[in-house]
Amino acid sequence: MKCLATVLLEEGKSQQPSNDIGNINIFIFIHINSHWGRSYETSSDCPELTSYLSRCNSCRVESGCFMVYDRSNFQGNQYFVRRGEYGDYQRMGMSDCIRSCRNIPMHRGNFRMRIYEKENFGGQMHELSDDCESMTDRFRMNDMQSCNVMDGHWLMYEQPHFRGRQMYMRPGEYRNMRELSMHMGSNTVRFNSMRRILDSCY
Repeated sequence: MKCLATVLLEEGKSQQPSNDIGNINIFIFIHINSHWGRSYETSSDCPELTSYLSRCNSCRVESGCFMVYDRSNFQGNQYFVRRGEYGDYQRMGMSDCIRSCRNIPMHRGNFRMRIYEKENFGGQMHELSDDCESMTDRFRMNDMQSCNVMDGHWLMYEQPHFRGRQMYMRPGEYRNMRELSMHMGSNTVRFNSMRRILDSCY
C-alpha cells in the first residue's frame, strides 16, 4: 500500500521579493520506507510521519533538499538529505526511526549570518557570508550562544570541518542556542562550523 502526497509549486508573484525559490514549477519528492516495505511520498513539511507509517527506517530523495528528524514536530537529532538514497537511519545519527521531515526551499542570492558569543546577541559578534570550517580557528570564539540568520539557509555542525550533529537554520533570530539545542535531546551541543545550503545542492 502506498500513500501519495505530491505538491506542484505554481508560478506566481509575491508582494515581498524573496530569493527563496518557491514559485516555479518543480516537483520535490522524498520517499520514506518502513521496515515492512510500505512507503510515503511527500514534497512538503511533515511534522508526524507516524500518521502514515508506523515506523520509518530509510528514505530516498528524488530531488530537492530536506532535513529529517528522529522526533515529531521537527525535534530531536536532525540530518540533511539531498538527492540520493539513505538506507539506515542509524548512520544518519538518529537515535530512533525518522519521525518528521522538513522541506528546505532553494535560495539564490546572498548569504548572511551574524554569530554572537553570548545569549541575546551579546558579546563579540562576527558576520558570515561564506562557509566556516572552524569558528574557533577563524574567530577565536569558543562558544556561540546566539545568532541572526539574515539571508539564506544554513547548516550548523557540532564539530569543525562540517562533522558531528547538525542543525538546520533558516532566516530568523535565535537568541538562545543552548535552549534550541535542548530540542535535539541534549543541552551540551555547541556548534563549531557552518555551511551554506547552496543551489548546487539541488
